[in-house]
Amino acid sequence: MENTMKRIGDTGLVPVVVIDDVKTAVDTANALLKGGVDLMEITMRTAAGMESIRLVAESCPDMLVGAGTVLTMEQCKQAIAYGAKFIVSPGFDPDIVDYCNEQNIPICPGCVTPTEITAAIKKGLKVVKFFPANVYGGIKAIKALAGPFTDMQFIPTGGVSLTNLADFTSKPIYAIGGGWLCSRESINSGDFAEITDTCAKSVDVLLGLKDADDNTSSLNEIMKKGGAVSTISKSRLTSQLVRRGFEVSEAGNTFKKADITITVK
Repeated sequence: MENTMKRIGDTGLVPVVVIDDVKTAVDTANALLKGGVDLMEITMRTAAGMESIRLVAESCPDMLVGAGTVLTMEQCKQAIAYGAKFIVSPGFDPDIVDYCNEQNIPICPGCVTPTEITAAIKKGLKVVKFFPANVYGGIKAIKALAGPFTDMQFIPTGGVSLTNLADFTSKPIYAIGGGWLCSRESINSGDFAEITDTCAKSVDVLLGLKDADDNTSSLNEIMKKGGAVSTISKSRLTSQLVRRGFEVSEAGNTFKKADITITVK
């Protein structure tokens, strides 16, 4: 459970994926991976959702697949049986939370009030979904709630996009969820290149990379030319580079692959 949650935090992005045709599930997963996002929340909003989880779990070993919009215990149990490694629900259902805890499966229920967050804490949860974020006050509300709930972290979902993603890159944000990473329209039209491009741009926002001259740089640019860089999240940069075959030094400040060396200032 801890390894799964760490991976979610290190990636920092949770695509909310709506699949209408199971034939698009694996292509969608591969498009996300190519863009630097190695996890996906396949929702139960369509009849294709459950089977899509099974296909991705079987066909994409590099993808951490979870189930979203889980509303019933039946959905929860079936999703886990089909290969879901984490569960996301729009609200707080104590029975589903208890079951996931018993099965050692991470659960991120939707919690937006002090009462709901208190209930989550009593169940031992340290990360909850904040949904719909744009309706319940967004980052200002989350920061206000973090005042009394100092050990709780949040995954805001709803109303987040590439244009305002930078507002959600500091504590107490654990990761950011949303459909902008993987739009339903792009999936259904087969525009997987658009999904990859959006993911890559979103990863760059979360990394906040700058080169030796203090110029904003993309991850792809840094991996091509190497050199000294700064980042707003060393753990996320490390995750991205290690997944791409870079070896990290013992001190964790230098990354090497072939003739490319990246040093974090």
